[in-house]
Amino acid sequence: MEKIESIIKNTKEENVDKVNWTKAWSSKYPILKTYQKEVNIEKYAQELRKILKDLQDEYGYSNLDSMLVLKDILYHEYKNSKRG
Repeated sequence: MEKIESIIKNTKEENVDKVNWTKAWSSKYPILKTYQKEVNIEKYAQELRKILKDLQDEYGYSNLDSMLVLKDILYHEYKNSKRG
């Protein structure tokens, strides 16, 4: 884990932006290759944009910080749902 954490910490933002994360993770999670053809993405994107805007307005977060907070909340909700 320390090696992964070190790589993450030392990765420059411009390199992060160059990675196609959907493609990178789809070898482990094949749903990432196919959901775009099945899911009404705009429906969910619209709701997510509202939540991101709320985080920015209510807490003064940047767009990036709002996305990271929302992503972390979603992850914790997913983990909690696996327990219950």
